[in-house]
Amino acid sequence: MLGPVVAWDDAGTPLDLKGPRHRAVLARLAVARGRVVPLSVLIDDLWDVPPAGAAGAVRTFVGALRQGIEPARPPRTLVTQGPGYVLRISNDNCDAPEFERLAAESAAAPPERALELADEAIGLWRGPAYAEFADEPWAAPERARLTELRLRLTEQQAGTRLALGRAADAVPGLSAHVEEHPWREEAWRLLALALYRGGRQAEALTVIRRARALIADEHGLDPGPALGALEQDILRRAPHLDLPVSDRPVGDVLAVTASVYERTTPGFARTRLETAATLAGSLALAGGEGLRAAMDQRLAAIEAAEKLGDPEFTGRVIGNFAVPAIWTRSDDPAAAAAIVAAAERVLFALPPGGHDALRARLLGTIALESRGTSAARPREAAAEAESIARRLADPALLAFTLNGAWMQAFWRTGLAARRDGIGREIVTLASRHGLPEFEILGRLIRLQALSALADVTAADAQAATLDDLSARHERPLVAVFTGWYRAMRSPAETGYRAAADLLADCGMPGVADGLLPLALLCLRAWRGEAVGNGFPADTGWGPYEPWARPWVLLAQGRRDEARDAVEACPAPSPGLLTEALLCLHVRAAQAVGDSSLACQARGSLAPAAGEIAAGSGLLTAGPVRDYL
Repeated sequence: MLGPVVAWDDAGTPLDLKGPRHRAVLARLAVARGRVVPLSVLIDDLWDVPPAGAAGAVRTFVGALRQGIEPARPPRTLVTQGPGYVLRISNDNCDAPEFERLAAESAAAPPERALELADEAIGLWRGPAYAEFADEPWAAPERARLTELRLRLTEQQAGTRLALGRAADAVPGLSAHVEEHPWREEAWRLLALALYRGGRQAEALTVIRRARALIADEHGLDPGPALGALEQDILRRAPHLDLPVSDRPVGDVLAVTASVYERTTPGFARTRLETAATLAGSLALAGGEGLRAAMDQRLAAIEAAEKLGDPEFTGRVIGNFAVPAIWTRSDDPAAAAAIVAAAERVLFALPPGGHDALRARLLGTIALESRGTSAARPREAAAEAESIARRLADPALLAFTLNGAWMQAFWRTGLAARRDGIGREIVTLASRHGLPEFEILGRLIRLQALSALADVTAADAQAATLDDLSARHERPLVAVFTGWYRAMRSPAETGYRAAADLLADCGMPGVADGLLPLALLCLRAWRGEAVGNGFPADTGWGPYEPWARPWVLLAQGRRDEARDAVEACPAPSPGLLTEALLCLHVRAAQAVGDSSLACQARGSLAPAAGEIAAGSGLLTAGPVRDYL
C-alpha cells in the first residue's frame, strides 16, 4: 500500500488485481485495518452516484480479487463477514503495518540499530501511500497518517545521524525532504545544523533564511523559536553545536549516503537532479579525483534537467554548482561551453519579470565558465549578474557574481589592481557572512594580484592566512597555490621542482599541464640565461608549447625555424599567465630580429608596465618594464 496498490505471491510474482475498481475494493479494505467494511459503505465509497446493480458489481469485484489472490482454495484473506467484507492479512505480509512496526522499533533502539531499522522502514515506500487513490476521501486519513509517520521517521533518522557525528550522511536526505515538504520546520532546522557541522556555515544560514521566507510568504507567520535559536547559535558559533566527526571511513559514509538517497527519493527526478548538482559542488571542493568527477556529474544533471522541459528548474540545477573558480583556463572547455549554452537557453526561456536571483546565478555561471576569452558577452553577463546581486543584497549571491566579475577582469593586461579590489570585497563579504569557500577564493585572488603589484609583504600575509583556512576547512587544493607561491618567491629552480609534487594529484589539468617547464622557462628568460639545458625535445609543455617552441629552437641553433615559430605564435588567451606569455613572446621576437612582432606584443603588454609578470602567483617572468 506504500505506493500504487500491488500484490505479490510468496514467490514474488505480481498478482493480477484486475481493473481500478477491483484495486479500489482491495485498498478500501486495507484502509479498514482488519475491520469489516459493510457492502453499503463500499458502494458509497466506490461511486459518487451508485449505478443500478452496484451491489452485484461489488460482489463481482470481490470474486475476481479472490481468484487473483487465492486461486483454487477457499477464501482466507478476503473474507465475507456479516454485512460486508474484511481483509485478513498478517502485518508482515503488508507493507503499511510492517513500516509502522519498524518505525516503532527504530524509535526505541540504540542509535546504530535505529538507523538500520529506519533505513529498512523507509525502503518499503515505493511512492505516496495509496498513490492512485489520492483524491478519494476514504483514503485521505490513512494516507495522511502514514505520510506523517514517514516524515517523522525521516527527521528522526537525520537526528540520529547528527547525534552520531555523521552530518555528511544527513544532508542529501534532508535536502530532498525539505524540497518535498517545505513546511516541516524541524526538517529545515536539522538540515541547517547538518550543514553547519559539515563546515558549511553560510549554506546553513541560507537554509534558515529560506525557510523563514517560505513560511512568511505562504502563511504570513514567523517560524518557531527553534529555527531562530539555531540561527543565533550559528552566527556566534556556539560550542554546543559541534559534535565529534564520525571516524567511519569516507567510503562507508558515501556508500550509506548514496544508498539512503536511492531509497528516499524514488521517482523524484527533480529533487534528485538538484541534489546531484549540489553534491557535485561538494565533490569539486574536495579536489583530486572528486574535482574531475564533479564536472561529469554536473553536466549529466544539467542534460537530464533540460529533458524535463522546465527552464526554471534547469536554471536551479545549473545554479546549484556554486563552486568558487580560481584558474582562468578551463579544465574541460567542451563541458564549459555546454554549460554556458544551457545557461543561455534557460535565460532565453525564462518569462520576463521575476527570477532575479536565478538570472544572476545563470549570468554569473556564464561569466565563470567563459574564462579565457576577451569576448564582450561574458563581461556583460558578469556586470549584469553583479548588479542584480547588489540590488538583492544577497551576500552569497554577490560573492558568486564577483567571482564571475574577477574571471572577466583579464580582458586586457594591467588590471591587477582592479582584481585586488574584487578579491578584497569578496574577503570582506565572506568574513562578515560566514562564507569560508569564498574567503579562500578572495584571498587567492589577492595573493595573485598582490604578486603582480609587487606587494610581497601583503602577499605573504595572504599565503599564511590561506594555509590556516585550508587546514581548518580541509581544502587541500589551497596548498597547490600557496606552495607554488613560495617557490616563486625563492626564486630558484629547485623550489619549482620541489613544488611540482603538489601538482601530481590535484585534479586541475588546467593548472598542472606544462606549469613546471613554463615556470623554469620564464625564470631563465627573465635572467637572460640559456634555456636549452633541462628542456628535452619531449618536454610536456602542455598548452604553453607555442610560446616555448621559439626558445627551444633558438637554444638548438635553429634560428629560421624559431622565427617561423614566433610568427605562428597566437595571442595568449586572457588570464593569469597573459603577461608572462607576452614577455616570452616579446623577448623571442627580439631574439629572432622581428621588430614588427615585438612591437605588436609590446602594445598588448604596455598597460602592465608597472606590474610584475607574476599575476598567477605561481610563476614570474620579472618586471614587465624590463621587457618593454
